[in-house]
Amino acid sequence: MSLDVGARLKEVRKKRGLSQRELAKRAGVTNSTISLIEQNRVSPSVSSLKKVLDGVPMSLPAFFADEVQVQQQVFYSSSELPDMGYGKVAMRLVGYNHEPRSLSLLHETYPVGADTGSDMLLHEGEEAGIVISGQLEVTVADKTQQLGPGDAYYFASAQPHRFRNTGDEECVLVSVNNPATV
Repeated sequence: MSLDVGARLKEVRKKRGLSQRELAKRAGVTNSTISLIEQNRVSPSVSSLKKVLDGVPMSLPAFFADEVQVQQQVFYSSSELPDMGYGKVAMRLVGYNHEPRSLSLLHETYPVGADTGSDMLLHEGEEAGIVISGQLEVTVADKTQQLGPGDAYYFASAQPHRFRNTGDEECVLVSVNNPATV
């Protein structure tokens, strides 16, 4: 029995609460690419499918595996944490293959001068984080605070927010979002 790749991709995307547009953006492909794959109008190469699944994130074996998993993975080595970041910002996701996943736990690295972009971020849920090393400027609505090692934040993600490394060394933090946004 062969797998309907289009239907499976659509199922995975919807389970993660992603629109075609959001998945395309994360994967670095066009919206039409996602649409054509889901409609089975194109058959993606393995490398193209891997690129799309990196935007979920999901491994190829997990994509082709049966729905029933014998046991959830509990421990993850550093090399198993996919980078969901963008630009210079690294955001390594813990538990990418844990189903269902209700939160996103991230190990984030901001090189000197890196930020989340000029546009403020907005999304559903809550988020919190703690700076491990370096300096991080956090803006939430009309409040801005410089955070250092041991300092933390917690806010409703529906408030406009932005993160910037304004220090002179790399900034490392651990953060969590609920519900899972990546």
